Amino acid sequence: MKNVIITGATGMIGNIILTACLDSPLIERVTMINRRTAGISHDKLTEIIHTDFTDFKAVESCFKDQDIAYYCLGVYTGAVDRELFRTITVDYTIAFATVLKQHSPGSALCFLSGQGADQSENSRMMFAKDKGAAENFLVRQEFDQLNIFRPAYIYPVTPRKEPNLSYRIMRSLYPVFKWIFPNQVITSTQLAHAMFTAGLTGENRVILENRDIKMMAGET
Repeated sequence: MKNVIITGATGMIGNIILTACLDSPLIERVTMINRRTAGISHDKLTEIIHTDFTDFKAVESCFKDQDIAYYCLGVYTGAVDRELFRTITVDYTIAFATVLKQHSPGSALCFLSGQGADQSENSRMMFAKDKGAAENFLVRQEFDQLNIFRPAYIYPVTPRKEPNLSYRIMRSLYPVFKWIFPNQVITSTQLAHAMFTAGLTGENRVILENRDIKMMAGET
């Protein structure tokens, strides 16, 4: 029986992983860290409301004795300014991983990154540079198991309000795009299933690109 800690559980991918955790007989306890309540009630779920994701000291006790951590927190490019984007993408990751490593050093960490993440940190693209910086920090922590997922365009299986025009266009063109560029798209359920499985059953590869993730989910 495994204990799980998850953040970003109110998002598209995190919510699917959370549901899978709650449904799995192999998972005994789920701790969810949110900035606001998700409105979910379950016998094995503990929800922690915490507002400062740059400092988890006030809730560090909930990081103890965790077997799996799913980090699904993120923000869309253009949704916030440059400084806040880096804070969310890099600083939040550093704070979470630091406390996790301190209190559950043997845990498996599954991290939601993105295609194009640049570990050289030289990219002129904000997303690539900051995701690369976050990945580099995680690698340096030497977790017993670290899986970094780099999906391409994620197609939301469940209808939602798209964050901007480009995502609305991509959603409408998805059937064509999938046919022409099958390795440049993935569904939300495929990605979530791959992340959930990696944490629960183990995965040796640290970096998983879009094609790798789809193969894990059963589609080439």
